[in-house]
Amino acid sequence: MNKSLLAIIFIILASTAVAQTSHSLSDADVAGGGAINIVVSSLDENAGNTYFSEAEKNERSGDYNEALNLFGKAAFEYNSSRQFSRYGSALMRLSNVHYLLTHYTEAEQVVLNVALKNYSKIGSRAGQMDSYGQLGRIYLASNKLTQSLWFYTQQGILARQIGSSAANIESVLGIANVKIRKKEYVMASKDINKAETMAKSANTNQFKGQIREARALIPVKKSKS
Repeated sequence: MNKSLLAIIFIILASTAVAQTSHSLSDADVAGGGAINIVVSSLDENAGNTYFSEAEKNERSGDYNEALNLFGKAAFEYNSSRQFSRYGSALMRLSNVHYLLTHYTEAEQVVLNVALKNYSKIGSRAGQMDSYGQLGRIYLASNKLTQSLWFYTQQGILARQIGSSAANIESVLGIANVKIRKKEYVMASKDINKAETMAKSANTNQFKGQIREARALIPVKKSKS
């Protein structure tokens, strides 16, 4: 399991080095070769799209190991073609499959060491926001509550800055779940109520199930104290 992650990260980092080297050449070095580079880039992107699509199919069918392999390949191709937004998306999906497999260390490392750095490099606040939310989920699942609370809080800050009501609600619910895990039931109940109010204001039923599940985790007597 750890070897597979290291292999994926090695491939991604190696592709970064290749891309940086190829783009550091002068115009004289690649004179007459621009069209070839464009064609190769396009082929890489198309290959990435194919791998990504197949990875999604495998994830839906429950073949998570193959999904990991294909999302890793998609990330490699997107990085090679300098499609850094799609590269980030593939990395996030790769992390999520690790999360589904309860490979929490691997899920964390893909986001923290690769995806988040990529989003920071390209200046994508939405990508950073999603990374923070994913890290919040990962740390909550692995019972690292201080880290989870911090990342959910950062997700909420960015969500408010860019006007993402859905991510803001996710942040509040994430914080509520951290407080439930810490047995801070009164504060958690207030956060759940806040999330419900926010969802109604946004006119969305997307979080109804999550709100119901969070409430079910709070002992009745504790929530009224």
